[in-house]
Amino acid sequence: MGKSAGKAALIGMVLALAGCAAFSSRPVGNHNVPQPAKPVDLGRYLGRWYELYRYEAPFQKDCEAVTADYSLNPDGSIRVLNSCRQGTVDGPSKSATGKARVADTATNAKLRVTFFWPFYGDYWVLDHDADYQWSIVGEPSGRYLWVLSRSPEPSSDARAMLKRRVEELGYDWALVRPTKHRPGA
Repeated sequence: MGKSAGKAALIGMVLALAGCAAFSSRPVGNHNVPQPAKPVDLGRYLGRWYELYRYEAPFQKDCEAVTADYSLNPDGSIRVLNSCRQGTVDGPSKSATGKARVADTATNAKLRVTFFWPFYGDYWVLDHDADYQWSIVGEPSGRYLWVLSRSPEPSSDARAMLKRRVEELGYDWALVRPTKHRPGA
């Protein structure tokens, strides 16, 4: 192995270990993450989602008005465009584009997502309603959670139901951070 290749490998290992240390320092909000409850029709899952709640993550620090747009790539993978406003619902726009692939073709409920190749993260659609108007997303460590809706302003009844469902799935609601959206967005 050449000197520069050895340095690159060492830097890669240091970054990977630093990422693991940062990942493991996140609080665990669910010590027993359930398997996804239902299969996912990817065609119906595509489109715009508004984040209603999440477990705070370093890559989303100070993000409001969070949206996720999913579309199909020509190669069959899914294009992921995550956007937010920094600090307030009218703050500067920030976005990240990634790519997802189905990890469990029996249900389509488990995906692997990358925003920075070669690093992938798990994206599990733990539950969703029959009309694809809401979705609860997690991953196996129990450190990350997202509650998504097709509307940025669902009814108070829908919000109460989602809170109940998150708790039924074993998540600690005390760790949940609500996401603000611009009224009428």
